[in-house]
Amino acid sequence: MGLFDMLKQYASALPGQANASASEHFQEAAQSAPADVVAQGISDAMKSSETPPFGEMMSQMFRQANPQQQAGMLNQMLSGLAPGALAGLAGGVLGKFLPASAAGAPLTPDQASKLSPDQVQQIAEHAEQHNPTVIDKMGDFYAQHPGLVKTLGGAALAIVLAKMSNRMRG
Repeated sequence: MGLFDMLKQYASALPGQANASASEHFQEAAQSAPADVVAQGISDAMKSSETPPFGEMMSQMFRQANPQQQAGMLNQMLSGLAPGALAGLAGGVLGKFLPASAAGAPLTPDQASKLSPDQVQQIAEHAEQHNPTVIDKMGDFYAQHPGLVKTLGGAALAIVLAKMSNRMRG
């Protein structure tokens, strides 16, 4: 079955209908589809009312990420926010990292790994409120790290695949 045919089956699936093969199909689609289609499919799914809120998904993927991925994820989220707006986030823990970040240095994997998934959820929620493009940035990031997207489970992956199908048709 070709990529378009595979994606088409997700576009016609009923909302919330998880496919047992969604994880395998997502991996195949992430490798075969154009990177912008994968990124937009992920972004569209993150914006969907059929998936958990953005902050919850970021927390879940952060929990499954290695320290390098965690740092990349956080640096993407923080890149569109003013440093002053960040100091009180994550219970003030983020404030101790801000002097380096404010000077343009990204958070390191060691710094990122010291944050909890709950703190990352707070950061993601704050970023979503203050930077409307953050979800698209995260879609781009996760298109490069599809293994983390797979941790969201079959229902969310089916939505990503449906959104990718819509992008490829449109």
